Amino acid sequence: MLVVPSDLDPTTAALLPNMETAVNLVMDGQPAIGERVAVVGQGIVGLLTLALLRQFPLQELTAVDPVELRRAAALRLGADNAIVPDGDRPPAGWEGADLAYELSGSPAALNTALALTGFAGRVVIGSWYGQKQAPINLGGAFHRSRIRLIASQVSTIDPQWSGRWDKGRRFALAWQMLQQLKLDFLITHRFSVAEAAGAYQLIDEQHQQTIQVVLTYPQTGSPAS
Repeated sequence: MLVVPSDLDPTTAALLPNMETAVNLVMDGQPAIGERVAVVGQGIVGLLTLALLRQFPLQELTAVDPVELRRAAALRLGADNAIVPDGDRPPAGWEGADLAYELSGSPAALNTALALTGFAGRVVIGSWYGQKQAPINLGGAFHRSRIRLIASQVSTIDPQWSGRWDKGRRFALAWQMLQQLKLDFLITHRFSVAEAAGAYQLIDEQHQQTIQVVLTYPQTGSPAS
């Protein structure tokens, strides 16, 4: 059982699991001072990851997503740029990213992340693709550029951190980030538990209008998930 800090809104506290994921993603990417970083996919995990990355002294932080609402949210969180993905073609004049994250949940988007990554750059793959598959371009440009692919998964932590970072420490940091950052606006819709069917229909049919949807108990207004 985890106790919600007394000064944190219970609805914002519902972001904790995704914030823990974002913490893990940033630790796996190990951003360095002055790097150019791109985050492909601005769902809730992508936006929380971008919010954490904004705390670093980066040269440039770029959000990539086809949905206007999510690009606007990324800019509000401090992204320097928010662009629409164009398959495996980087924008005109693009300087390759030192670090890219693929967080869209779409395997085809890995081609976008690869196209945005420069020589000897690294790509952190935090998406869960499940049974979804897509052709991935690992041909000439990828091979010559010596790009590194890094798999990230929140149930474990990179062994280099495990001696000092247990799950309790990661959760403590996740709580701290939820308290420190202004994230309430990422919760775009609230439904009572009795209206759950409508919430799922909205996510399924009009996902471009949502970022984070929560279910609340009518008696208290506290989030159910």
